[in-house]
Formats: sequence, structure tokens, C-alpha cells
Amino acid sequence: MSEDLTGRLLIAMPGIGDPRFERAVILMCSYSPDHAMGLTLNHPIDGLTVVELLERLGLSPQGPMANEPVLLGGPVDRERGFVLHTDDYMSRGSSLQVCEGLAWTATREVLQAMGDPLRRPRRSLLALGYAGWGAGQLERELQDNVWLICEPDESLVFDADHDLKWVRALAKLGVAAGSLSSQSGRA
Repeated sequence: MSEDLTGRLLIAMPGIGDPRFERAVILMCSYSPDHAMGLTLNHPIDGLTVVELLERLGLSPQGPMANEPVLLGGPVDRERGFVLHTDDYMSRGSSLQVCEGLAWTATREVLQAMGDPLRRPRRSLLALGYAGWGAGQLERELQDNVWLICEPDESLVFDADHDLKWVRALAKLGVAAGSLSSQSGRA
């Protein structure tokens, strides 16, 4: 596959065969022939909010902050945090541009900024872990019709209704969730 998937959304097809990715919507943060990395945008971790996690890390928010859930970004390196955010916040040397308007940062500095109303990104989400693929793995999955691909938009990426995010991502492609088969194959 020659197409760069960085900054694109992967939408899991029904019957993906891996419960960790059922109805997943993943923003691809980096892509190369040797490695691909993305963050799942719609799998909240039960009972863990961003405010609680910041407080556990000794980073008490300064002022009011939305009590959003922490997301399970994927099965790899689940102890590591990643913040996906609007690019109005960029930390020199540690924030990476994903696509126009979106960046990600994996440092304590961005967590401090999230708790500061004067420094925080306009919109952000915090995920633990990431989805990763080795050389050729994602390409095989795409050939096997495991994923659909679409362009992200800020309202979808940061939508707080995680239960509907998969349906909304499919709708961007003009696909109704009920019309998809859980059987994959090639004609």
C-alpha cells in the first residue's frame, strides 16, 4: 500500500475477529511501511476520568475541567498516556502534527497544560495505550476488508458520545451500520 494513512480514521468492520477492536474508530497518528500507530477514539475505560488520572499523578486541575473519560487507546503499552489535541497547543520537540488541526503529545507537560485553563488545548482526549501494527500487518488487514478508511473531523474525533462514534464515522462514508455484514471476503 503506497497511501499514507497518517491522519486518517480506521473504522472496524463488523466481525473483525478481535474483541479489542469491535466497533473501533482509530485515528492513525503515524504510518510507515515498517510500523503504524493509532489511537482508538471510542473505547472509554470504565470508572477512570481525566480529572481523576491527573489527580492521581499529582496534577490537580486549576479551575473547572470537563470530567471526560480516559480512553483505551489500544492494547499496546497500556501504562503509557497519549493526549490527542487540537494544534492550538504544541510543545516544541514533543508534540507531533497528525493532520491539519490535530496533534498528539505523550509528555507530562501536556497533562499539566490540560489542567490549566490558560494553557490547555481547545479540545483534547487522553488515551492509555495505542494500537500498533508491524511491517505489512495493517496492509494485510486492509486487503482482508477488516477496516474502512475515512477523513477525520474535529467534531467526530472529540465527540463525547463514544457509543455513537462508530455509527457516525460510518455515516461519513455514507454507510449505514445495519447494512454491513459481519462476513468479510473478496469478490
